[in-house]
Amino acid sequence: MTTTTPPESTVLRRRPGLRPLRLLAQGPLFTASVAVLALLVLIAVLAPVIAPYDPEALDLTASLAGTTGEHLLGTDQSGRDVLSRLMYGARTGLLGPLLVVGVSTLLGTLLGVVAAWRGGWADSVLSRSMDMVFAIPGLLLAILLVSVVGPGMTAPVIAMAVAYTPYVGRLVRGIARQEKARPYIESYRVQGWSGWNVCLRHLLPNIAATVFAQSAMNFGYALMDLAALSYLGFGVQPPTADWGAMINEGQSAVQQGAMLPALAPSACIVLAVVAFGIVGEGLADRIARRKR
Repeated sequence: MTTTTPPESTVLRRRPGLRPLRLLAQGPLFTASVAVLALLVLIAVLAPVIAPYDPEALDLTASLAGTTGEHLLGTDQSGRDVLSRLMYGARTGLLGPLLVVGVSTLLGTLLGVVAAWRGGWADSVLSRSMDMVFAIPGLLLAILLVSVVGPGMTAPVIAMAVAYTPYVGRLVRGIARQEKARPYIESYRVQGWSGWNVCLRHLLPNIAATVFAQSAMNFGYALMDLAALSYLGFGVQPPTADWGAMINEGQSAVQQGAMLPALAPSACIVLAVVAFGIVGEGLADRIARRKR
């Protein structure tokens, strides 16, 4: 059967995507959150250039030095510059969640679309499989994998990617089923379009905005989870700069009256998680208003 494009009157127009300039008009809080995230990404990329010191350079003579002109945020117990370690910590702090969200979004979207499109036994098997994974706490899964593979970034990222996949899969399955019921899908299929062609060219673009909004919120959750694992000693290992590990290392300094080695990375984590949450909620609100 010849594949042709359905007449304009028989299909729904593709809904417009999220336009950056309109998104910035969401409000000052949304704009400020986008600016914070852009700044964090810029710092992470330029850390080797803008960091005043080597983040792993020891100077025991400057142990727990307060804020000075040379060390704007002081130093930790080993005399390492806190500001430099924060800048380098942004690299591991953002890279890990990026991998988690990227892998989980790709797998979750694939599983969700297949489940919604195929239906029947495929939907049942994939849905039950996602429910089984969903029932396993992500942190527990990460700890179990670390006990086998060893501490570092690899095991926690793999475990959290697996744990986050059902969240994305269940969301995608729900909105894909709603999208599949729209008239334009049937119109394309009547015209001879293959299922994968319709999904790739029309269904996926129409649900991408919702998936992107969820991914923004998942990024903040993943950042917090990976930082918690590093804090517990299962994630990034010293002397590599990482916000979660820095909090662990700075705990003893708090008892000596030095707050910044632990407080500074804690503030960075809170700031990043809140900013991602606000951006994700803003995108979701924008999508909800557009569908009304």
